[in-house]
Amino acid sequence: MALHTGSEIPRHVAVIMDGNGRWAKARHLPRAEGHRQGVQALHRLVERAAERGVKVLTVFAFSSENWRRPAAEVNMLMRLFAVALRDWRTRLIDAGVSLRIVGELEPFPEDVKTAIAQTERATAAGTRMRLNVAANYGGRWDMCRAASALAAEGLPITPEAIAQKLATAPDGDVDLLIRTGGEQRISNFLLWQAAYAEIYFSDCLWPDFSAAHLDEALAWYEGRERRFGMTSEQVRGTAG
Repeated sequence: MALHTGSEIPRHVAVIMDGNGRWAKARHLPRAEGHRQGVQALHRLVERAAERGVKVLTVFAFSSENWRRPAAEVNMLMRLFAVALRDWRTRLIDAGVSLRIVGELEPFPEDVKTAIAQTERATAAGTRMRLNVAANYGGRWDMCRAASALAAEGLPITPEAIAQKLATAPDGDVDLLIRTGGEQRISNFLLWQAAYAEIYFSDCLWPDFSAAHLDEALAWYEGRERRFGMTSEQVRGTAG
């Protein structure tokens, strides 16, 4: 676990993209338009995060609880997801970004699962940054799945072993967790991985999130001192 004493770009940034519906309502637009503009905001985020040197970006696109939304909205989100995946392939390849979808994929429509598989394969060679899109994901599901896998293999259930079985296992812990939309909760997102994350809350509704907003969050992170249970003197190497 690397220590952070300021002036560093976080290796792993996670984002809860909240506020699409409220953005649309404030403009007397259908919720679908808020979600479409949210996709454009994600384009901006991916581009800027890669430019700033972030190595892993994990975004919360669709939680396991979102199936409870009205059927018409869920169907629209599925269509938008499939279209966005297809439209993004060339852009991600050109940017050197590899895409991975993390979550329980079985409930998704076949066209969405096909688009996921094709886009993951097409972008697999990207090494500049990994983009994890959490879809039908929940932190409790992730931890239960990891523990069940260890039990099935007859392996001890230890913190280190669980970490290796999580959906984002290759990417390690989250350094900076950003939530937009003014809410201050983590909504069952990356519960294990974000245990020591610095959490930045923004009042900006997701469709309005820009490169400048990310820069503000990164600047805030650079001023944080991550101690992981130690004292400031220990982190700075000045303990007597």
